[in-house]
Amino acid sequence: MFCVLNKLFIYDILNKDGILWTILLFILIIFELKTLILMMRWDEIVSSHSNFLEVVFMKIGFIGAGKVGFSLGKYLAENNITVSGYYSKNENSSKEASMFTNTKQFLNLKDLVNESDAIFITTQDSFISLIWNRLKDLNIDGKIICHCSGSLSSSIFSNIDKYGAYGYSIHPLFAISDKYNSYKILNEAFIAIEGHKKYLSDFEMLFKSLGNNVQVISKENKVLYHAAAVTSSNLVLGLIKDGIDYLVKCGFSEKSAMEALYPLISFNISNVKNKGITNSLTGPIERGDLSTVKEHLSVIDSSNVESYKMLSKKILDIAKIKNKDRDYKVIENYLEE
Repeated sequence: MFCVLNKLFIYDILNKDGILWTILLFILIIFELKTLILMMRWDEIVSSHSNFLEVVFMKIGFIGAGKVGFSLGKYLAENNITVSGYYSKNENSSKEASMFTNTKQFLNLKDLVNESDAIFITTQDSFISLIWNRLKDLNIDGKIICHCSGSLSSSIFSNIDKYGAYGYSIHPLFAISDKYNSYKILNEAFIAIEGHKKYLSDFEMLFKSLGNNVQVISKENKVLYHAAAVTSSNLVLGLIKDGIDYLVKCGFSEKSAMEALYPLISFNISNVKNKGITNSLTGPIERGDLSTVKEHLSVIDSSNVESYKMLSKKILDIAKIKNKDRDYKVIENYLEE
């Protein structure tokens, strides 16, 4: 604010009353105020997240150099988070990852641990406990140990407090399909975090600062969280496969069936995002069109009849919310048969 007063004094000396000088002075005052606010905001951030700077300036080492390790390491490095390097049982993959991220290849686990403040385990889930057993034999006092499994919680780091380390699971809710390019859109991933309270809010803030949406969950809910992800992605593929199979029986090729269904699928997902599930619901169940439902059940594979009915019941619950005045009793009774 002292700088603002100085500018007022200078303006008075110059004794300029033109509109150009007025606008210039106004811009300078706004700049000073924004700078002051940003400084106050930074002080607030640092004071409310006492370990934030420690997280920002930590060195992160990766164990495992597959698609997740490649992508997450490159994503962090591109955003000026220090990545110390990679260790992998496959030396070719750790060398490739280190070259891709312009970091160091570690040929033994001890060196990676010594040169890193945080260790991210980005291997298959079945290897995480094995790696933890090796890490326990090293000096990990004060280290941050993370894994990126969707289904496992930080509890897999058994007795971690005994070793003076802090355990976390940090999972990008994102299909990482290309280890060379997925990092470019990783800021679109929703990040789920759980673990020790010491750095929990700081990791949350770190990823938010990179542009990610973040949700802190409890370790008890980790499996349910993963079930939600699988239901909304992998299991949906099973339904799409059924749709393709039905169209193939109608004379479509698999390619043309996918081309026909894709606009319908993508438009529906877009509607869910923009309008919500309830307002996006259409179709025979929403209309209460029992005759069409019966016709569907008469032509689909018998192995799919129960799943069609089960999903229709789910949709019926949504339809009742959308159309509170509509009577769905007849179709509800039929689905219960």
